[in-house]
Amino acid sequence: MPGGKWHQPIFTPYALYGTVDYMYGWPAYESGNGFTMAQSSLNVLESACYIAYLYVFWRHGEGQWTYAQGQQRSIGGGWAGLACLLGFSVSLLTFGKTVLYALNEHFSGYHYIGHNNTSRLVFLWILPNGCWIVLPAYMIYAFGTEILQGLSVAGDDLDSKPAKFSKPGTIPFSRSTTPMKHE
Repeated sequence: MPGGKWHQPIFTPYALYGTVDYMYGWPAYESGNGFTMAQSSLNVLESACYIAYLYVFWRHGEGQWTYAQGQQRSIGGGWAGLACLLGFSVSLLTFGKTVLYALNEHFSGYHYIGHNNTSRLVFLWILPNGCWIVLPAYMIYAFGTEILQGLSVAGDDLDSKPAKFSKPGTIPFSRSTTPMKHE
């Protein structure tokens, strides 16, 4: 909050956001609304899980990362399973938390954002929050497909609908085109 111990320089941009979304501004704080602190507690868990995913991927993955060529790293075995499970779970948390937040606004009659004009609402609330729905939704799809693929191979079930859905190369924007090896 403006005037708070950690406001400058770290949280200065949130002064504007607090005027767009009162849930993150003085009105919610002064009314004793606990939703913001509850959600922030989940943000800590969410951040820890994303850090754990990155740690597993970079510590146990193989290959190189180059900006020009994109991702050239891969991970296999149990570490791949852990990375997929972490990525899927934390993406689901991010998605669900953001949808819950939007639904809370809707069902409260837009109590905390209803004071904004249309352009301010679109550019400073809908688009930024929409990213926290669209990107995690894609991650849920991508990690879920990889989990289905791994389970289909492990269970020697390559012909069922879920197995066919999760064949390599079915994830948009993914570089994975080689089938998983099954021994």
